[in-house]
Amino acid sequence: MNDWDAIVIGSGLGGLTCAAYLTAAGKRTLVLEQNQVAGGCSQVFRRKGNRYEFDVGMHYIGECHPGGRMTTALRGLGLDGRIEFRRLDPDGHSTLVFPGLTFRVPSDWDTYLARLIEAFPDQRRGLRRCVGILRRIGAELRAGVMPRPTVRGMLRFVRAAPTVAALGQLPLTWLFAACRLSPLARAVIVGESGDYGAPPSRTSIALHGGFLDHYLTGGAWYPRGGGQVVPAHLIDVIQTHGGQVRTKARVTRILVADGAATGVQLDGGDTIHAPIVVSGADLKRTYLDLVGREHLTPATIARVRRYRMALPLFSVYLGLDIDLAGRLPNSTYWCYPHTDVEALYRDAYEGRIPAEVPIFLTSATTKDPGNTHAAPPGHSTLEVMCLAPHGTFWPGGDGYSRDAEYLARKERLTEHLIDRATTVIPGLREHIVWREASSPVTQERFTLSSLGSCYGIEMAADQIGPRRPGPRTEIRGLWLTGASTIWGSGIVGAVSGGLGTAGAILRRPLSAEVKAGAVLADPAKLTPIGPDWDPLAASKPSSPLRRPLRR
Repeated sequence: MNDWDAIVIGSGLGGLTCAAYLTAAGKRTLVLEQNQVAGGCSQVFRRKGNRYEFDVGMHYIGECHPGGRMTTALRGLGLDGRIEFRRLDPDGHSTLVFPGLTFRVPSDWDTYLARLIEAFPDQRRGLRRCVGILRRIGAELRAGVMPRPTVRGMLRFVRAAPTVAALGQLPLTWLFAACRLSPLARAVIVGESGDYGAPPSRTSIALHGGFLDHYLTGGAWYPRGGGQVVPAHLIDVIQTHGGQVRTKARVTRILVADGAATGVQLDGGDTIHAPIVVSGADLKRTYLDLVGREHLTPATIARVRRYRMALPLFSVYLGLDIDLAGRLPNSTYWCYPHTDVEALYRDAYEGRIPAEVPIFLTSATTKDPGNTHAAPPGHSTLEVMCLAPHGTFWPGGDGYSRDAEYLARKERLTEHLIDRATTVIPGLREHIVWREASSPVTQERFTLSSLGSCYGIEMAADQIGPRRPGPRTEIRGLWLTGASTIWGSGIVGAVSGGLGTAGAILRRPLSAEVKAGAVLADPAKLTPIGPDWDPLAASKPSSPLRRPLRR
């Protein structure tokens, strides 16, 4: 079929969610993904004969409690009960490790403040003021009122969200200084900032207040069965309601005629037509490569070029011949060599790997011990990550995987991250039976993201909220979704963005309808899920698994 009602470019969670809602609403929608596995940064991969499964980007998420944005969006597609989430330790869903202090982040605001005051009793007044402001901002943002570029819209926003309107755009460094917090107290409060990838000086108070509220209101969660479960079920909604997902189908051009999108061209020259084209691909590549400068105004070209990409990540994946359940709590770990978080970001911005890097550490087998795909009995998986310089730091070009300098840098950083992980898990090295690493160049290869960024354009104060692109573009019929849009990055941001873009296309308040209980998909059409169902196989519609599954 070469004619569809809608085409979605990219199968990240934003694109899949948008496509699922469009198909559920009656539009025949085609999703095109250049990789062999659908899911974008939420996909998994398996190694050593399918013995070990690793998450690319689904590590822990918020708002999976009843009424949360994630569960609400999935319920609107008839997936309520088909996707289950396991909660991380509510007494410490994240563990922050600094020299001289280990701080467990609890999953509620009151305990969070009490624990901060216990750690810093001489700063109780400033901490109450700081956390109080962040908490009020989180509550106002949770109410869902967004500023609109009209006088009436701004007045409504100021009345509904007075704290956000008054303080939201100021940087976190201003709030910390006003509350007279010590360097260590500041570092603890921003200890999970790697989740959005921006330093305190570039982070707005509104962003961090919303981020903390994301976890402190309803807890931190992980999907039962691994990260691939979410995209696999979204694909099922699409394909059982008249749509299709094609992998290994790279879009090289968005077709434009008379100022309107008319379809896409694939690698190889084939064309597919639709009056609606949604790009969940990288923002810069969408405008400058797929659309082309000849179809854009000079102002749009200049604005897209000005957007700064978020810092990318370097990841190490380890298969272990031990069960980590007795050594590692059901918590993520953030380990810092010192309290100057600003300097750690500055090193990455300036193209340096410091002598001691901060790491993020997580284990899927600890979060979901019942997942038979994750590891053999008595074995575990571990993922260790750090911020990295942009793709230009990494040599090699198209032949990077054979470049000696690239491989040497990659090996040095891999060893360094394993060394840092041993401070959390002593004796780790002697239990490693599989190891692999991915750099920003790897990310760029698999997701076609500019400079290897997994967060899209940076979530800095001058690039969030209404300063980010909305779903509409200046080209009729061309829409945007994904990490670089107004809904922001992260798993829940992408899903919310997919829902929001679908609502804009359908010209209906879809988010409000779903929040009120509307279910667009027909649960009776969805594929029955048996004990042998494999989410990775379901996410490779154009490429079956090479090896039989390990059970």
